[in-house]
Order: sequence, then structure tokens, then C-alpha cells
Amino acid sequence: QVQLVESGGGLVQAGGSLRLSCAASGRTFSSSTMGWFRQAPGKEREFVAAISWSGVSTYYADSVKGRFTISRDNAKNTVYLQMTNLKPEDTAVYSCAAARSNSGSVYLVRSYDYWGQGTQVTVSS
Repeated sequence: QVQLVESGGGLVQAGGSLRLSCAASGRTFSSSTMGWFRQAPGKEREFVAAISWSGVSTYYADSVKGRFTISRDNAKNTVYLQMTNLKPEDTAVYSCAAARSNSGSVYLVRSYDYWGQGTQVTVSS
């Protein structure tokens, strides 16, 4: 079992930066692929970024590539999402997720078994 708690969301102007954190409890964190997803009002949840259990491999949605960076600290059971050059279209609830198995596609919601409650990110123009 893995429990996830996000923090770091808030209100920022376009062009600004935020760093989201996701603190995990549970012994399986260090062996889990971790992902960040977001959901804007009236839209489906969409993939943002993911990182392999070792941190060696990272994956990004085209819309955030070059602006967002995912990282993890297994000693602290925490995964981060550094967001720069934020745009109004980045406004959404951001959630982190953990996958029990590393065999599924990191881009798909159904590949993840545990989810946090989410943190709101609002980017004003």
C-alpha cells in the first residue's frame, strides 16, 4: 500500500514557476514508477510526466516538455515536479500517482494504482 500527499500548488502569474512535491508512505515507493497527471475543469485527466523507479528514465507530455522537470529522492520518499514558464493552460489540479507494476505504459491513467488527492495550480494571464 502506498499513500501519496501532494503539496506546492498555488496561484502564479504566467511565466512564473512552482515546484510540486509528492510525499509517499509505504515500503514500495523506491521500486515504483511515479507519475504526475493533471485535470482541468471539464476535461479528462491527462498525463504530465513520469519517472522510473531508479530515476534514470523520465517521460513528458509534449505540452510541458522543456518547461517541466520530474525528479525523485528515494531516500526521502518524495517525487517532485518543477514547473517553469507556466502558462494559463497549465491551470489544473495536479495529482501524483504510483504504479505497482513497471510493465504498463507510463502515459496511461490505468497503469497507476495509487493516487494522491491533488493540488491546485492556477496560472493567471
